[in-house]
Amino acid sequence: MRKKPDRYTYPAIFSYDSDGISVSFPDLPGCLTCGDNQDKAIDMAKDALAGFLSCLEDDGDPIPAPSDFRNIHTETNESVVIVEAWMVPLREKTVRKNLTIPAYLAYQAEKAGINFSRVLSEALEKELLSQV
Repeated sequence: MRKKPDRYTYPAIFSYDSDGISVSFPDLPGCLTCGDNQDKAIDMAKDALAGFLSCLEDDGDPIPAPSDFRNIHTETNESVVIVEAWMVPLREKTVRKNLTIPAYLAYQAEKAGINFSRVLSEALEKELLSQV
C-alpha cells in the first residue's frame, strides 16, 4: 500500500461579492465552500479541501495533480489563493464500532487485560496489507 501524503496544496479561486466570499477549486469540481470574510473563507477552504480529498482517498479515487498556480485565470472580483490541507488529523480520527464475539473470548481477553481496540486495529491493518 502506497503511503498517502500528509499534506496537499491546491489553488483555490476566491470570488468576492458583497455578501461574502465563494471558494472553488479548479482541479476538484464539486469542492466548494464560502465565508463571510477572508479569514473565514480560508478556514472553510482548508476544511473543504481536506474533507474532499479524504473522501477521494477513502473511495480509492485518484487525487488530481494541482494546476500550476500561474496558469489560473481569474475575473476582476477573484483571486487565486493557495490552500493547504493537513490530512493527519482526519486519518487519526477514530470511530466507534460495535462487534459481536463469542462470550468466552470476551471473558478471557478482559481477564488478560487485552485492549480490544488495539487488537482489532492491528488485525484490520494486517488483513488490508495482505490484500494489496
